[in-house]
Amino acid sequence: MNKKTLLIGAIVLLGIVGLMVWGKSNASANGAQQANHAGAPQGNVQSQLTALETFYDFGTISMKGGKVENRFTITNNTDASVYIESVYTSCMCTTAFLETPTGEKGPFGMQGMGYIPPANESIAPGESREVKVIFDPNAHGPAGVGMIDRFVYLVDDKGGALALEIRAVVTP
Repeated sequence: MNKKTLLIGAIVLLGIVGLMVWGKSNASANGAQQANHAGAPQGNVQSQLTALETFYDFGTISMKGGKVENRFTITNNTDASVYIESVYTSCMCTTAFLETPTGEKGPFGMQGMGYIPPANESIAPGESREVKVIFDPNAHGPAGVGMIDRFVYLVDDKGGALALEIRAVVTP
């Protein structure tokens, strides 16, 4: 073999190794981004609202059984009113409603997938509200079986967010 062939081979090999390393670093960065919930509010501002339960597991549910729902109670344990600007979900298969003294507000869905009404709800100190969360196991069609993990976000006027999570194993 001549030196020119060896040099070209070394450059090609170095290029392949470089592409592999670059691809692995991009995969790691994308994996870290996907670890965050889709559509989650950016920043680390904690909401002034609290909930005794922020997670609910429906267990195993059947697509044949249709929609399932759970209610979360949120409370303002501060000395001042908390104003909820928006409520939205992490997926189109999940819908949320805010139960208020004057009636139900919503439906609140996934950002960027149609109109989401503003929540515009003020919660006085010591008051509570219910958030009704509905999950439709048929929303993803026959391929939508297996573990699901969805979120509902309540964002206040100070940028704080409270995340409510539902989980289920969907069967046909």
